[in-house]
Amino acid sequence: MFYLGIDLGSSSVKVALVEAETGKSLGVVKEPESEMPISATKKGWAEQAPETWWKYCCKAIHKVINTCEVSASDILSIGIAYQMHGLILVDKNGKVLRDSIIWCDSRAVENGNKAFHKLGASYCYNHLLNEPGNFTASKLDWVKENEKELYDKAYKFLLPGDYIAYRFSNEMNTTVSGLSEGIFWDFKSDSVSKELLQTLGLSNALVPKLVDTFEEQASVSKKGAEESGLLAGTLISYRAGDQPNNALALNVLKPGEIAATCGTSGVVYAVTDSITTQGNSKINSFAHVNYKQNAKRSIGKLLCINGAGILYRWLWHNLDVASYDEMNKLAREVPIGSDGLLLFPFGNGAERMLMNKDIGTRILNLDLNRHNKAHLCRAALEGIAFAFAYGMEAMDLDNNNASTIKAGDDNLFQSKTFSETMTALTGKTIHIHRTTGAIGAARACTIALNGYETFTSYFKNDVVTKFDVPSNTAPYHQVYENWKKELKNIIKI
Repeated sequence: MFYLGIDLGSSSVKVALVEAETGKSLGVVKEPESEMPISATKKGWAEQAPETWWKYCCKAIHKVINTCEVSASDILSIGIAYQMHGLILVDKNGKVLRDSIIWCDSRAVENGNKAFHKLGASYCYNHLLNEPGNFTASKLDWVKENEKELYDKAYKFLLPGDYIAYRFSNEMNTTVSGLSEGIFWDFKSDSVSKELLQTLGLSNALVPKLVDTFEEQASVSKKGAEESGLLAGTLISYRAGDQPNNALALNVLKPGEIAATCGTSGVVYAVTDSITTQGNSKINSFAHVNYKQNAKRSIGKLLCINGAGILYRWLWHNLDVASYDEMNKLAREVPIGSDGLLLFPFGNGAERMLMNKDIGTRILNLDLNRHNKAHLCRAALEGIAFAFAYGMEAMDLDNNNASTIKAGDDNLFQSKTFSETMTALTGKTIHIHRTTGAIGAARACTIALNGYETFTSYFKNDVVTKFDVPSNTAPYHQVYENWKKELKNIIKI
């Protein structure tokens, strides 16, 4: 018997099958093979069609079933991970009213600023644990202000994972973790924030029904079965945003543990049991997957860098190189510091750790007589690692110190140059685990059905490799200090 996991990203949908007994992955497929389009009709905007997500989700499910040669009748349950902070509006018939405003869209920054001032810093930090920022609630407020006729037609708002679950089951629901990532959750009252809804003039009727992160949330309907290739009645027993899910996929559940990932964006995710915040707007706090209402709280402190792996992908598309492996080999030909070349990877929307500024990607000190594509590759990897270290300095202000970072083996942490730079600057060993977001979402199904003990047993012999802190970190710190100095100058412009 098997579990099926879905990881809905902004570039692709990944689907994994794992053995229910052992958690062993049978295979992971991706659709599309290239990338899903992102519509950016105005500067700072980013939208995707939810129907496109569903189409590729169904295509990937058919592919993984055929590739792994299993029967849909042997799939016990579905777990869903998804790109966070997106907004989907549907009418009473479940029809999508507009394309989704996704995570890297910056249009609602001003709405979030206004909400912060109206609600007050004390309420935002002590009840929401965040500034409203550019999250789902602010995006919904933007629609109300700018597309009122459409807003009035809306029956419910959904997060991306909620929409996929709806397409499977024809049921509209969400989770506490999901509402907290949208900044709808009041951690003091342990309920949807009435103050936020009232302050923004948002209807409480738009909030979907709550279900637990780990439970039989819904089951596949007849229509969902016909489109997806799964059997009607197959359970949906897990749902979480991609970053809490990545932490779960690495078995990061306890206070003091840290998970990291570097795909299109870069994320550091630290778990704490404290619902207090230092008013540090560079770091966001959300209900972790194992958060329980009216019980001991589990909070994920999240540092997000919008512009991270997307820079490396941009270089790949624009340099005459065959693969990321070739780029990584080129980077190793260049010494630490890339002979003075500095890259700043902030070109994918407003950056929360830069106080919601969108400064774009910058290349400094490019010498046309000395620097080549190898220098660009190294400087990009270093620049992304520097951005991580810069953000983690702010995270350490919230007392989230740990000696080890856990990461999966399917992103930029596979690069020796990147991982070595990270360990040198943070002083933390990096453990690379053989897992992915889709595998984690599949494995998570067992928690609702069999409990955490079975889930934890899946992690035996999962560590692929580790990167220890180099004996001489001084060269890395010297370049990093130069990078930070230049960043401060850029931010002032």
